[in-house]
Amino acid sequence: MQCNSCAVAAIKFEIKLEGETNLSALQIVVDHLNRREIEVVQKKNKLQIDEKGAREFLDFCSDLLDVNQVMFRINQETWQPLEGMPAVFATEWIDEVIKEQRLICHYQPIVDADENIFAYEMLARFQHKDGSMIYPNEIFPAAKTRGRLYALDRVCRMTAVKYAAALNGEKAFINFIPTSIYSPEFCLRSTIELAEQLDVNPKSLVFEVVETEKVDDLNHLKKILRYYRDRGFDYALDDVGEGYSTIELLADLKPNYMKLDMQYVFNVAEDTEKQKVAKRFLEKAQEIGSVPLAEGIETQADFEWLKKLGYQLFQGYYFGKPAAKPLSKM
Repeated sequence: MQCNSCAVAAIKFEIKLEGETNLSALQIVVDHLNRREIEVVQKKNKLQIDEKGAREFLDFCSDLLDVNQVMFRINQETWQPLEGMPAVFATEWIDEVIKEQRLICHYQPIVDADENIFAYEMLARFQHKDGSMIYPNEIFPAAKTRGRLYALDRVCRMTAVKYAAALNGEKAFINFIPTSIYSPEFCLRSTIELAEQLDVNPKSLVFEVVETEKVDDLNHLKKILRYYRDRGFDYALDDVGEGYSTIELLADLKPNYMKLDMQYVFNVAEDTEKQKVAKRFLEKAQEIGSVPLAEGIETQADFEWLKKLGYQLFQGYYFGKPAAKPLSKM
């Protein structure tokens, strides 16, 4: 069964009015919405309405109310100023992208020290109806604005598993956003079931934490990783740099793989400060038994320097850009 957060259900708006001016006009607002045949649920100074009602509310009340004392939120998320509401309307296009699953995956190779393919990272590529690309730096902020991160992350994971199945046992790294998973038991169940249906060996999938350094709730992250581990899957920490600085913390998370952030990889062969970070990272990975992976390699010099230092896996344009089909084995 799919949870409401992972489905692209109609958005519910909650609007909170404060201040003498707004409270005195509250009944006028409710009466207007009722005349427009918009269903309104009133709880003291709060109104619950659908998206059509929210559009009408914004249009009708912009001059009537003190908008600086009006807040709104969608789907029980964080309260925000009323001025942010038009952005929610403007990102309605993302609903169709998710519903119609207008995305494919590209494969980017991950290689070992001999440049043999070890695995592929599954990278989502989104499309408009006309087939043109929607870039990740556009779609993920839009999903966050519209409260669709849960749904978007789910469809990305499910699609990645399908593409991973085509690798016939070769390893696949699949990204996920920890903050888009509120309960691993519910949010990840469909992903695990799909892998089982497609007869994908759990050990061939590596679930990769996106933006590791931005995770605030470490207990929640550990719960998610434990869920994966208990079902036989490996996992990786992405974009690890100078944060996550203690061995105790990394040992507690127990990642199978650790990815050195590409900002410390580019030009590492020449940059002594980046070399210091790369050495500390490697020492941490070795101490906790995690496989060190350097991502973002674009030159032979950086590859050779990191390989000589002791890194085991490598990823970047130097070995291959993301492509619609996996490369033949080197």
